[in-house]
Amino acid sequence: MKKIAIIGPESTGKSTLTKGLADYFQEPFVPEYGREYLKENGSQYEKSDLLNISKGMLNAEKELAKNAKQFLFCDTDLIMMKVWYGVKYCEYHPFVLEKLSQKPYDYYLLCTPDLPWEADPLRENPNIRAELFEQYQKELENYGFEYSIISGKAGRLKKAIKVIEKNLL
Repeated sequence: MKKIAIIGPESTGKSTLTKGLADYFQEPFVPEYGREYLKENGSQYEKSDLLNISKGMLNAEKELAKNAKQFLFCDTDLIMMKVWYGVKYCEYHPFVLEKLSQKPYDYYLLCTPDLPWEADPLRENPNIRAELFEQYQKELENYGFEYSIISGKAGRLKKAIKVIEKNLL
């Protein structure tokens, strides 16, 4: 079973893409755990909440992996958590760094911020999406993780399916 992380700045179609891939390949997907956590605990968060989100995300992945045959699609990942720690608190949590060093995902799909911004009570950064994209890409390259960029206002799901079929089947 291969774990595929779908990452990118806010409002880049990650959740839609994750669910679409899971439906297409008839495999499970892990919804964005941070969104669920914030809905349950309130949108105001502290540094300790990011660690709770990171751990909760990994636990959800572990549980849903039990139902996966070929793929597990993950809406967000630890790269996003690392970058967010840096953006919000100018530091990185050792737990996130340790888990990232273990190469927890087999492949990444990095979504570009070329879709229109959609306001949402849990979204914070309409003006730094390009910078966040660059940071995510830099992290992927620094770790040597395999990834493909998914872009365009139309056809993202078809592009992602082709990437997976080419690189992971």
